[in-house]
Amino acid sequence: MDFGALAIVVAAGLLGPLLALRHGLGPLLVVGQLLGGIAVGAGGLGWVDATDPGLEALSDVGFALLMLIAGTHLPLRAPGLGAALRDGVLATTIVVALAVPLALLLDGLTTLDAAVLALLLAASSAAVVLPVLAVAGPPGGLATRALAWVVVADVATIVAVPAVLAEGHLAETILGSAAIVLLGALLAVVATRPAVRRLLRRPGHRSLRENWGLRLRLSLLGLFALCWLAVELRSSVLLAGFAIGAVLALAGEPRTVARELIGVGEGFLVPVFFVLLGARLDVGALAEEPELLLLAGALTGGAVAVHVVAARLLRLDWSVGAVAAAQLGVPSAVATLGLRSGVVGAGEAAAIVLAAVASVLVASLAAIRMRRVGGRARTP
Repeated sequence: MDFGALAIVVAAGLLGPLLALRHGLGPLLVVGQLLGGIAVGAGGLGWVDATDPGLEALSDVGFALLMLIAGTHLPLRAPGLGAALRDGVLATTIVVALAVPLALLLDGLTTLDAAVLALLLAASSAAVVLPVLAVAGPPGGLATRALAWVVVADVATIVAVPAVLAEGHLAETILGSAAIVLLGALLAVVATRPAVRRLLRRPGHRSLRENWGLRLRLSLLGLFALCWLAVELRSSVLLAGFAIGAVLALAGEPRTVARELIGVGEGFLVPVFFVLLGARLDVGALAEEPELLLLAGALTGGAVAVHVVAARLLRLDWSVGAVAAAQLGVPSAVATLGLRSGVVGAGEAAAIVLAAVASVLVASLAAIRMRRVGGRARTP
């Protein structure tokens, strides 16, 4: 890796903020970064080699931080969330029950395994849904139930990703993933202990005065240590990053830590991840192979359909299901990890990412409907 290639990657990532600023839609931030990567990658101008070891290392760190930030978006301390979690578990169960037979029907469209298809159909993303729900008004009612649903689905599908993509080491991957989850739970117990909070209070205040970034360093230490262990145990960086993010969300870390993480992650490493993901995608295959476009459409339509049907079965407005269908982390992980292991082809990865982006746009429109329905429900 040289600094010229890195400068090109960072410059390509600026297309995301430019699109989002111009059109006022948050989802366009990721879309722009992917488009920037496609433009400078092998399928475009060829200025960036996405297989460069140095760039791959930065992309891996960006992926880990992306999942950490996704974990911090879990509204684990939101009022009324606990009471709605039972409905979230039921909704997720219904979605999975609907996604499995649909995945078997779609199996003929692609070489992707039916388990991968089912995972993509059932996934949700709290990191995406939370900003989407911002247009639905204050938390409560439909928004709270949608949040509970997304939290359960997000955790369940992220935990399932390493096992679904495991190649010949399924038992080891399941055991390794279970170990990562248990370690994450242990860290959460330790981080929320009053004695630990008191121990960190004084050095934390000193760190703020002296600009040491102590809490950020401890967060990154936990992230990288758990990621290393996840790789050693044949689990996934995806699960390790998400676990550390969930610990931070549960511990209620100060806003200073959130700002520092966003600065390091969203300002640099996460855009690098999305740009390099775009550089790996074979977008040209979408035009050359119509079945890939059909796959993208089927994944988008299927994901929205199973979530909407689940919402109606639970006597919720269809907009709740459409919002819960928004996903990005799991499809990005499947595309990235699948490309690395050879389980997913470059054309299929492009179809998966295209479907994810489409699901976010659908959810953004559905959130407007949710706001209207919620407003009528609150009218005396």
